[in-house]
Amino acid sequence: MGKVTGFLEIQREMAARRPVEERLKDWFQVYRDPDDQLVQSQGARCMDCGIPFCHTGCPLGNIIPDWNDLVYRDRWQEAIVILHKTNNFPEFTGWVCPAPCEAACVLGINDNPVTIKQIELSVISHAFREGWIKPEPPKLRTGKKVAVIGSGPAGLACAAQLNKVGHTVTVFERADRIGGLLTYGIPDFKLEKPIVKRRLDVMAEEGIIFKTNANVGFNLSVEELRQNFDALVLAGGATQARDLPVPGRELDGIHFAMDYLPQQNRRVAGDAITDKEITATGKHVIILGGGDTGSDCHGTALRQGAVSVSSWELLPKPPDERTDSMPWPYWPMILRTSSSHEEGGFRDWSVNTKRFSGANGKVETLHAVRVEFSAPDASGRRQMSEVPGSEFEVKADLVLLALGFLGPEKNGMIEQLGAKLDARSNVVADKDYMTSVPGIFAAGDMRRGQSLVVWAIMEGRQAARGVDKYLMGSSDLP
Repeated sequence: MGKVTGFLEIQREMAARRPVEERLKDWFQVYRDPDDQLVQSQGARCMDCGIPFCHTGCPLGNIIPDWNDLVYRDRWQEAIVILHKTNNFPEFTGWVCPAPCEAACVLGINDNPVTIKQIELSVISHAFREGWIKPEPPKLRTGKKVAVIGSGPAGLACAAQLNKVGHTVTVFERADRIGGLLTYGIPDFKLEKPIVKRRLDVMAEEGIIFKTNANVGFNLSVEELRQNFDALVLAGGATQARDLPVPGRELDGIHFAMDYLPQQNRRVAGDAITDKEITATGKHVIILGGGDTGSDCHGTALRQGAVSVSSWELLPKPPDERTDSMPWPYWPMILRTSSSHEEGGFRDWSVNTKRFSGANGKVETLHAVRVEFSAPDASGRRQMSEVPGSEFEVKADLVLLALGFLGPEKNGMIEQLGAKLDARSNVVADKDYMTSVPGIFAAGDMRRGQSLVVWAIMEGRQAARGVDKYLMGSSDLP
């Protein structure tokens, strides 16, 4: 694949990031667009490795070596055809996926892996630029109607696949815009919203119906949907945020990350903020949680003009490189510095919040302690203990909780359906993604728990196959 000796001659090279001082003044994407020549040379690094482990690293099973080779040979139109066979939305994964495929790249055993994610993004960007992405409505309709509840990547992928085989699909979204976390969770500096709308416009022209402000189980009854549709797909995500039940939690100025981030997305979209405004401007900001959501809060707070921004994590600082416990080609839990982290602020690990204090009902101080972890026991668990005498406190005008999620919200739709839940509060579904309620399917974070956009797309595609099989007796969907 690619140039036979490319991996020996060409070093890994990514598109340049805009200077920090420039990008902190706006909400545009961090990376500059790479030129085609750079991308082609990077495609040349894809080696004839025999067994492409990148396939298994990618939940979608993207046929990566094939489109790497096609890009290297300047055959971009063929590359997008191959890419779209497994991924409905390469522009979404190209911007926000952490690229587990690259962690599994064979070249990564003893060198820097191929820039798979950058090449993927360049392929779809090239295709849109050249006008190759056109609506492809199905030639025939089956007469079957499917309701997809939730318009994040899982719901959209499911809708796209079901529409492709001729079912009439309606996507219901409780927010005022379609896109789920793509629209109201991920900051614009990571995924500009015109990119999302561009794809949604294509899907609408293909015949998919979108309905906003439709909160199923509240202003739209589950029974009404069951009467009007032949199948339902639950793709509402894992939106039940993990709280921090410590003294002082009730103070004003302590908010969930997902109450904070969507507000800024609305500002960028030109909307007026009608509910309680949450902003980091002129404040000392503490972010609790070291994952992607915490990183998004970090970059957003810096752009809003915070006086200081600190991100804290309960767990120990990860190693800089793979260890024996995380061998290739598995995804390594190593230290990663996002574009938001490199823009400024402070990060710390092994910190446990004990309480908050303040005056006049507003938070002013966060009280914490250092912790340490024991060696793993036979079951792999590590015991946490406080470091004696390590208590400390810091000024905090705004505290953002980015501690993960505890599955889908139970009241409303799930409660009314009576769908079975697993021990982690996720919706239980069988191998065809059908829940315990016949004709009701589940996909994405609602089924598997908080995860990645690429996993959500995969789940949506697989759920679509299950729905198609249920409606038609068999399915040709991949």
